[in-house]
Amino acid sequence: MVDYKLLHALATVVECGGFERAGDVMGLSQSAISQRIKALEIRLGQPVLVRHPALAPTPAGQRLLAHYQQVQLLERDLHDALPSLEKAAPRLRIALNADSVVTWWADAVADICQTEEVLLDLVIEDQEVGLKRLRDGDVAACLCATPNPIAGARCLHVGDMSYQPLASPSYAARFFPEGLSAEAFQKAPAIVFGPHDQLQHQFLAQCGYQGHFPYHLCPSSEGFVRLAMAGIGYGMIPQRQAAEQLQAGQLVSIAPGQGLTVPLYWHYWRHSGQLIQRLTERLSHLTL
Repeated sequence: MVDYKLLHALATVVECGGFERAGDVMGLSQSAISQRIKALEIRLGQPVLVRHPALAPTPAGQRLLAHYQQVQLLERDLHDALPSLEKAAPRLRIALNADSVVTWWADAVADICQTEEVLLDLVIEDQEVGLKRLRDGDVAACLCATPNPIAGARCLHVGDMSYQPLASPSYAARFFPEGLSAEAFQKAPAIVFGPHDQLQHQFLAQCGYQGHFPYHLCPSSEGFVRLAMAGIGYGMIPQRQAAEQLQAGQLVSIAPGQGLTVPLYWHYWRHSGQLIQRLTERLSHLTL
């Protein structure tokens, strides 16, 4: 039988990124946490964590984490049938892209969080790589651009997000006075969210440009817009996020009529309890 006290220690170590912080969260010493992980590895006969070069779960650890996530959600359903059981506020660890967080996510889940007394643990990941978090057992669900579910999980198309290549009017006049061209792309600094962000590359490819381009890295959706408004660069910004700036003329498209549409898919474990099912039902009625 699985000792869930040991699984709790494993999940906390991975979530906190280290033994010392996990001990602080659980009210235990670092040595006690290490002993629990060691006991789990002895019971399994194989390691559950890789210590170097960075702390990460092994394939066996990933399977255990995925199982533990589902058990936590199912225990909440059990409490509804047996109210005498001790109840703790459920914590949903979900991976999703930053653009969703700053646009529609809060309004979509507000009712669920309030009525179900849910605590969210949001992991910000690019929409292209969020599914890896679910596969690794690090999250209970994720929002990403991948339409194909992994084994044991289900997938729901939530909607599409529209992106436009936006910049300040002065920036557009300086770098694109005659419109889009290979020469302009080679000199005009772009803004990219992070190393996994491919929206800029997709836009350039759509324009027929495959070469090098200078860029700033800015892993913040709010900062991304601020950089564009300040004339530091141009970037792919959700139309919904920049509606006010476009209306005020603070941002303009460097390619009117062009943009990208990114589909968003909600992935969740098939046996993850009624809470995830209710959240999924809520997301299925969204209009992005």
